[in-house]
Amino acid sequence: MTTISTERGVATLINVFTAAPENQQRVVDALAEAAAMKTVHGYVSSNVHKSLDGTRVANYVQWESAGDFEAMLENPGAAAPHMREAARIAERYEPVLYEVSFVDEVAG
Repeated sequence: MTTISTERGVATLINVFTAAPENQQRVVDALAEAAAMKTVHGYVSSNVHKSLDGTRVANYVQWESAGDFEAMLENPGAAAPHMREAARIAERYEPVLYEVSFVDEVAG
């Protein structure tokens, strides 16, 4: 389950794909298939968001550590085929690792 917290200490990959509106769902589908990597060491969760204007897809993936993310990249069978497919469909993509620095929410 995705928990966003400064206390958790996970590495977060946020990858924003830009695609033609007719390809947005295809990018979502490819990323959803890549999320099936639950057996990869260090994987925590994956969330895929599509923009309301139809031109972007944001992939939010949590890893136990940056090292676990890097190890997944070296594993050709993990998510690489699905990520390559999403990258092929998209016009552009920008993967960046982040750490949670601040969280604010309404209690309730």
